[in-house]
Amino acid sequence: MEFHKLILSLIILLITSLIVRLFLNRKIRTAKLIRWWRLISDKFHDHQHLKIPEFNDNLQENYLFRRVFLYINSLESLEDSDFTNLFSGSSPNDVVLRLNDNQTVEDTFLGARLRWRFCVEDEIESSSSLNSRLKSRFFELRIRKRDKRRVLRPYLSHIHAVSDEIELNNRQTRLFTCGGGDGRWRSVPLTHPATMETIAMDAEVKNRINLDIETFLKSKQYYHRVGRVWRRSYLLYGPSGTGKSSFVAALAKSLNYDVYSLDYTKLSEKSDLKSVMLQTTPKSVILIEDFDKYITYTSTSSTPLTTILNFMDGILNSCCDERVMVFTTTTKDDIDPAILRPGRVDVHIHFPNCDYNNFKTLANNYLGLKDHKLFPQVEETMSFCGPTLSPAEMSELMMVNRSSPTRAIKSVISAMQASSALVVVGGNDSCRATPKNTVKTGRVTVDGPGEPGDGGGVGLKEGVKEIKKLYGLLRRKSSVRVCDSFELST
Repeated sequence: MEFHKLILSLIILLITSLIVRLFLNRKIRTAKLIRWWRLISDKFHDHQHLKIPEFNDNLQENYLFRRVFLYINSLESLEDSDFTNLFSGSSPNDVVLRLNDNQTVEDTFLGARLRWRFCVEDEIESSSSLNSRLKSRFFELRIRKRDKRRVLRPYLSHIHAVSDEIELNNRQTRLFTCGGGDGRWRSVPLTHPATMETIAMDAEVKNRINLDIETFLKSKQYYHRVGRVWRRSYLLYGPSGTGKSSFVAALAKSLNYDVYSLDYTKLSEKSDLKSVMLQTTPKSVILIEDFDKYITYTSTSSTPLTTILNFMDGILNSCCDERVMVFTTTTKDDIDPAILRPGRVDVHIHFPNCDYNNFKTLANNYLGLKDHKLFPQVEETMSFCGPTLSPAEMSELMMVNRSSPTRAIKSVISAMQASSALVVVGGNDSCRATPKNTVKTGRVTVDGPGEPGDGGGVGLKEGVKEIKKLYGLLRRKSSVRVCDSFELST
């Protein structure tokens, strides 16, 4: 009798647990039933499959692919996909969802059910060395044929509107590099803090550059009316450490353009260069650093100089609308003037060593000083010795001694005197007396090359004590008196 009661109790407990489980999981059960019903109903309808590839036949980016990518990864239904990637967002608490390869996600629009699939196929086989390394990626849209005529165009317009809003809200300047061996650009956020306001540059030069940028941004219709591609090109030349890279970052942020940094040593053939350049997007800065070395490199590689020249003013230039090209070099003396002629390079900007105005900009940025009792001594030292330190060397001295502005300025004065002493001993008397306000600074030349400014020499990155020791040793050995009116101070 007791045994039967025990069995009955177990049965009642089992039935109760099943009822509770069904009650708690009713939403899951309902979702599965709905999903099965949709699968069954789909068997009785004809569907059409539309393919949206990442690149077109010329290996140029398909902008619709990017918009669909943004739209799909913003869908709430993405959470119901079998496999979804999780990435960290802009802040530690943000989590970004991304659809995994060869997975599907469903969407509903105007009563029609649509299904997206992110497809990644095997590598493309082609005679081109670049194409043979690219994977084929595309989105596949499945839609009922009876809904296509009614829904497709409004749905694509909806995707454009949503993706534009996402880009506007999440717009972030990015740095693209191409050097992974597969000919594909890879990007990271461009977080460089430089701005046009913090760049140490002559105020007149900076104003002319800002005016040139503003004019370019407003001149699309004018460029097209006169039959020219809406593009601007800059040549930045000057010694290392004078701020050329920082200027590129500040320029990109001012334009709100992405930066494509081209590493030509990673490209094996001219077809590679053409392909990666065609993959760049509008609203971008195409950066080629060490342009003088690139010209030398092309003479010993299979990537001819004519390929890049075609992007400067040739037929391929027509594919570079709404872009800015930037070339950097330490000197342009060894570059054929025909390469830098107007039409290929529009603006030449010289980046010299620090003059007094640049020093004041750096002192304000790094030390928070708009004036100091030692400023006249800095100006007088520069008047006699010229600009002998680069902005990088001067800013480093200020950073190291930022806890004491007076010590920082004294270290700058000592470094300028020591650097001038090195130049004199080397046979170049750059510490000659010159009138104040005659030291040449950076300049801009529009539609023609500019002349380099004076200055140069060797800078010291050592601490103040090492600079004093070196300077004292040079004075004892050379018996040459440099800038006698100044003494080293600590």
